[in-house]
Amino acid sequence: MGKSWIIIVLLVVTLTVVPLFINQGSEFAGADGLAEEAIIEINPDYQPWFAPLWEPPGGETESLLFALQAALGAGFLGYYVGLKRGRTKTETGIMQSK
Repeated sequence: MGKSWIIIVLLVVTLTVVPLFINQGSEFAGADGLAEEAIIEINPDYQPWFAPLWEPPGGETESLLFALQAALGAGFLGYYVGLKRGRTKTETGIMQSK
């Protein structure tokens, strides 16, 4: 499992980073920007409650971080489900052999 896990992580990171270099001039807008525009249109005097601690240098970086977060979450969930399934199979196999 050791080498295959590293290969999968490298593949996910590569698939996330390469499009950012291919489409360097692209603007990746998200729902947050559209929501902010709608709020300002409705109430021009609105002041946000919080300010971000760190502002990414561009929309591409924000998209990259979001995609990596989603990939790590999916990897964790897949690992957890596989672990539970394996334990259940092992326990069921032990019970059946007795």
